[in-house]
Amino acid sequence: MSSLPPSHRALVLTDRCTPLAVKTIPTPTPIHGSAVVEILSAGALSYHREIYNGSESHKHYSLTTPLVTGMSAIGHIAALGPDATSLQLGQLVFVDCMIRARDDPDTAFLLAIHDSGTPGSQKLAKDVWRDGTFAEYARVPLENCIPLDEKRLCSDLGYAVNDLIYMDYLMVPFGGLRDIALEPGETVVVSPATGGYGGAAVMVAVAMGARVIAMGRNEAELARLKKVVMSGSPSASIETLKMTGDEMVDAENLKAFGIIDAGIDFTPPQGSSSSHLRSVVRVIRKGGRISLMGLNANPMVPWSVVSRNISFKGKLMYEREDMIQFVKMLERGLFPRSRDFVDTKEFRLEEWEACLDMAAEHTGIGKRVVFCPKLRPENTSTV
Repeated sequence: MSSLPPSHRALVLTDRCTPLAVKTIPTPTPIHGSAVVEILSAGALSYHREIYNGSESHKHYSLTTPLVTGMSAIGHIAALGPDATSLQLGQLVFVDCMIRARDDPDTAFLLAIHDSGTPGSQKLAKDVWRDGTFAEYARVPLENCIPLDEKRLCSDLGYAVNDLIYMDYLMVPFGGLRDIALEPGETVVVSPATGGYGGAAVMVAVAMGARVIAMGRNEAELARLKKVVMSGSPSASIETLKMTGDEMVDAENLKAFGIIDAGIDFTPPQGSSSSHLRSVVRVIRKGGRISLMGLNANPMVPWSVVSRNISFKGKLMYEREDMIQFVKMLERGLFPRSRDFVDTKEFRLEEWEACLDMAAEHTGIGKRVVFCPKLRPENTSTV
């Protein structure tokens, strides 16, 4: 185990009635099954502000307080528990925010975001893995540390460490597309495609060798989506289609693209009345597959689901095997680089209000907002 400082800075939520505050607290030390990671970059969600400020719309995100806030992150291994066998001190890793019980993989929760409300997940969130990554150091499970080849990614391919946190968006649709076994050369419909995860799904599907039809209501954002993907992957096969809101019209417009093999859906709860998913179902080929990764509470799919053997698969994020496979693709250079990859806005912990406000605004494909706990005022980048 390397030497750790006795204390460190962290963004702490005392309770949901009290504003966040940067505090100096004891530095965590490794226990069995854990690593302590020096955090370089930690992603902020578009709705992180609402989770932590007690907003009525996000009170269902149950949390045990006080806690160090955060989610997924990028950092260097600073210390290791005695049972670590492959991770090395100083190694660059992606820290996954999905914590799973070792004796029951079905028990899981999102680190410092949502304790999932079950007795097992609440026990873990309260007693073992309470604190998140908006801090200079974080203790996390060994299995949540996914090794990254720093030389390959940052030297050979030219990624900035702070840009790599965009992985946490890209891996979500990768988990869904891999779950329905998307093949190179297949045609997949992404809907809606103009949000953060939908846009990421377009980039991922292109990297997987698929032809993509991106559906959305905002024509300007669809055009930007296509431009971003094509600038990073000039040979990408991507089409865009504006949703009309008319199930039959959208289905006819989809038919013009020929055979459709698969779909992935990110409908938010407020969009459950939309008919776009039914439009996809009407035109997808016999034996087609659809990954449901949003919160469409009322799909009301037609009879053709049965008559044409169409498969629906719900998927929550990804599995560890998906993360490892995704990193292989990233390290092989299958994704765009530099500004073609992501436009990252960076903030210090003390700038938490501005960071969470920016996270709510700077959304969509190729956009990410991060906390950089080690960033000091003298070397703050332009945000």
